[in-house]
Amino acid sequence: MKQLSNFKNLADYVDNFTAKFAERKAYTSVGREFSFHDVDVASKRLASFLQNTLNLQQGDRIAIQLPNLVQYPIAVFAALRAGLIIVNTNPMYTPREMQHQFNDSDAQALIIFDQILPALDAIRAEIPVKHVIVAGAMDLITGIPEVQTGNIPTNDQGNFSFADILSKQDSIDVVPSTASMEDIAVLQYTGGTTGVSKGAALSHRNVMANFTQTSERAKPTYQDCQEVLICPLPLYHIYAFALGMFFTGAHGNHTVLIPNPRDLDATVAAMKPYQFTMFAGLNTLFVGLCMHDGFKALDFSKLKITLSGGTALMDATASMWEKTTGCKICEGYGLSETSPVVTLNDAVEPMIGTVGTPLVDTEVELWDENDQPVPDGEPGELVCRGPQVMVGYWNRPEETAKVMKNGFFKTGDVAVRLPSGHIKIVDRLKDMIIVSGFNVFPNEIEGVLVTHPDILEAAVIGEPDERTGEKVCAYFTAS
Repeated sequence: MKQLSNFKNLADYVDNFTAKFAERKAYTSVGREFSFHDVDVASKRLASFLQNTLNLQQGDRIAIQLPNLVQYPIAVFAALRAGLIIVNTNPMYTPREMQHQFNDSDAQALIIFDQILPALDAIRAEIPVKHVIVAGAMDLITGIPEVQTGNIPTNDQGNFSFADILSKQDSIDVVPSTASMEDIAVLQYTGGTTGVSKGAALSHRNVMANFTQTSERAKPTYQDCQEVLICPLPLYHIYAFALGMFFTGAHGNHTVLIPNPRDLDATVAAMKPYQFTMFAGLNTLFVGLCMHDGFKALDFSKLKITLSGGTALMDATASMWEKTTGCKICEGYGLSETSPVVTLNDAVEPMIGTVGTPLVDTEVELWDENDQPVPDGEPGELVCRGPQVMVGYWNRPEETAKVMKNGFFKTGDVAVRLPSGHIKIVDRLKDMIIVSGFNVFPNEIEGVLVTHPDILEAAVIGEPDERTGEKVCAYFTAS
């Protein structure tokens, strides 16, 4: 991790790669292409507004609740430059979920998608948010605007417009962030291993270390200024957040943002103009696309890396994707608490059915119920230690203590280590079903069920049984 010492914090790193790759394409959003210079200028205007007009202070929290639009990276880079802590927020949240997250993080500002304003209005009086900036999908459809003189108005609710800020903020004077590498950069909310949603506090070092570790694993397949990533996964999720803003940005590569991957027709249309080299997805999306005639007709000649994470990848899905695209799926493993990647397969020759081997500078052990290592080949709780492991849960020292021991994070996932060193995730510790004293892992049964040609998806759970303690119940969707 020697290269980390070259930078003060993530803002410093963003300054570096936006300048280095200024003229290269950075993002495609709603059919419009933006260079790194475009994103750089827009984020500096917004950062100046956050500091000089809203008077937000170093360490204040700012929530970002947007779909996959170029406004998201602009907002993230602006927040980092202004010295703020980012609170990634799901645009699909209910008002109750929003209220919990904004109160728990004590968010002082919010950048929100215009279509979800009614949810905000329902809780406005119950949250600490003082400043609201509203972004719409079409705000930047004509590109980054030229600055016009004039005041930046608010509407009747006191909200600012994202578009107005970028068109009328004539100053890009920003006091550089004084955050250190050990300071918190992101609060990534997660259910964790148990309980209420809590913020995994990720430091500047955590985030930067992880995309550096991932870059090391991706060599030599992944090249600077050569790749086009299709990013249908939501940027509020740590997987896409790290990949679509820092991993690709650090290498001067182009990310095509997909705002709504549930709309497969629109997703395929957004992909069609590009000879894309990378795709990031998860099991359900892979299946849906492989059954879409328009997707099958795309040009996959340049596709060399397909990444899977977030949910378990089924063997049948991996086979279907390779047959359709000619590219193998490279599965990895990580969590919000680990920034996120812990293990990752080789991109060219992945071992299907495993999540790969630990990244550089990452220790992975498998522990029994007494927190003692188990022999290779036997299942145990996956624990990990490395520079990507979170600082702790935001303002929850007791919850942090439950999952940290001797620097190791206890993931709550059960895994085995194969003779090759590859890690195979068996199941969630809390999802394990015990039938007459035998451990039954739902993932294994689900993997068998979906091999049937008439089963598209399967879910297996345990239910009480008087004779065996628990019984195995399966639910499935027919294809």
